[in-house]
Amino acid sequence: MPAQEKKDVNHALVLHPGGAFNYQERDIPVIQSDRDVIVRVIATGLCGSDVHYWQHGKLGRYVVEKPIILGHESSGVIVSCGSNVDGLKVGDCVALEPGISCNTCRHCRSGRYNLCTDMRFAATPPYDGTLSTYYRVPAECCYKLPPHISPRDGALVEPLSVAVHACRLAGDMQDKSVVVFGAGPVGLLCCAVASAFGASTVVAVDVVTSRLESASMYGATHTYEMGSDKKNAEELLAMAGLDRGAEIVLDASGAEPCLNCGIDILLPGGTFVQVGLGKPNVSFPVGQVCDKEAVFKGSFRYGPGDYKLAIGLLNSRRVKLEGLVTHEYSFWKAQDAFQNVVNRNGIKSVIYGPGTDGDLL
Repeated sequence: MPAQEKKDVNHALVLHPGGAFNYQERDIPVIQSDRDVIVRVIATGLCGSDVHYWQHGKLGRYVVEKPIILGHESSGVIVSCGSNVDGLKVGDCVALEPGISCNTCRHCRSGRYNLCTDMRFAATPPYDGTLSTYYRVPAECCYKLPPHISPRDGALVEPLSVAVHACRLAGDMQDKSVVVFGAGPVGLLCCAVASAFGASTVVAVDVVTSRLESASMYGATHTYEMGSDKKNAEELLAMAGLDRGAEIVLDASGAEPCLNCGIDILLPGGTFVQVGLGKPNVSFPVGQVCDKEAVFKGSFRYGPGDYKLAIGLLNSRRVKLEGLVTHEYSFWKAQDAFQNVVNRNGIKSVIYGPGTDGDLL
């Protein structure tokens, strides 16, 4: 940490090809459009994709070929607004939606902007992310936080929106049985949203005991720790009292055994939503999908209305975030946060922006 942080400097944590981090002073972003907003970043949650870029230098077709700023799960305080911004003002605490779509392609115009091929998504090469002092976004990417939601928890609106999108894809959950594989941040938030959407049974599944211990705080009615034997499906259904199967399965793990178990426990005619990503190619029980005439859907980020609904769930307190953030780091200890995620300690790690005042947290 510098002996004295400079005022009005845009500090940034920069990842270089090969995996080395360093701190740099970047230009402070300026208003370029009358709909632009400049935000001072207060808190940023770490995502598995951030860690993947650090450790492997790529994720799918996206490759770190030049220095990049990571981070995309952020909240902050507005410090400047364009002349045509309404509904927001300087001083508002907001959650940031980190993807800027083109608004003109057929996907955008049909209401599926998350599929925009020209999407400029924070911390996805070649676009810089939010681990800096300041960040510029269009006003429509800023969502004012409810008064009872801290900037720290505001950084969780992004993964909460991922969970909202996945649950909306699954369809009507009222009085339905839902099984969620993976009890990491997104999996736990899927449990919370499923419960808020009226699911009668919500089962959280993981291989890590400590992660399952907190699942009941986020709407899970049952938990199941997967083993290595082939009785997982039978035992899971018996434990949860789902004799015929689960009506909805959400896989937030991306692990092949979870995908296979999830298809196995799915009720004929049920819906399976793939939320998490693991290996790009896995063994897939397509025969069972056909026999059950199941609906299999992929889920990608979030789309129109997902952030607004996520904020609404928080405002009504139908979803609560207490306890999800288990590790907090100053900006100058950011690499420790990355290592903590690799070590799978706790649930969610958050990095505070440079110069963040403690009374804002």
